Amino acid sequence: MPENSERGERLTPTGPSGSRQPVQPDVRSLDARALRGLAHPLRMRLLVALRQDGPATASRLAERLGESSGATSYHLRQLAAHGFVEDAPEHGKGRERWWRAAHEGTRFDETLVDDGDEATRAAADVFLRQIAATHAQEVDTWLATSHTWSPQWRTGSDFSDFTLRLTAAQTDELVHKLHGVINSYRDLPAEEGTETVRFHTHALPHRTREVPGSADHRGAE
Repeated sequence: MPENSERGERLTPTGPSGSRQPVQPDVRSLDARALRGLAHPLRMRLLVALRQDGPATASRLAERLGESSGATSYHLRQLAAHGFVEDAPEHGKGRERWWRAAHEGTRFDETLVDDGDEATRAAADVFLRQIAATHAQEVDTWLATSHTWSPQWRTGSDFSDFTLRLTAAQTDELVHKLHGVINSYRDLPAEEGTETVRFHTHALPHRTREVPGSADHRGAE
């Protein structure tokens, strides 16, 4: 699933019985119109920046992303027109206009990939490719800066991949379970040393190239 998607339930730290209780996450589900309004590389980068780093002005975002303030201002207004961002007046000083993300996450409907409208299919392709580009950039940034983090954080990071033999239904079930585990760590009480941590999950079917006479080796890597 794409960037900032939420599948499964988010959990609060504790409930009346002391156990974590499910709450509904604040997620925007994309229909065809909303997808066409969001599917632009800069708009998606702006939305990610606001979700991860909090409210900002068009000029601050332009400096952070290496864009002109005219471009960030225009695309922020387009995001606002489609309900993805909103004013953050409590941060304003004078004539500065501050923006914040209107939702915590975005849910992508896979049926949009096969939508009958060509513009919607094209928007779905732009959206998914930008998600992949964002993930790749975040990994590259970590590799370039990991030496600036403590040994504990370097140990706590993870680069793993696994190969399993599953049906589509089993894969979907596993993805939901993984997202559920990740969501169970949301809203934990703040502790010393807490940092923002990005998790990427990719579940990608792969057609194995058969080699005549080769042994069949299966399992996790």
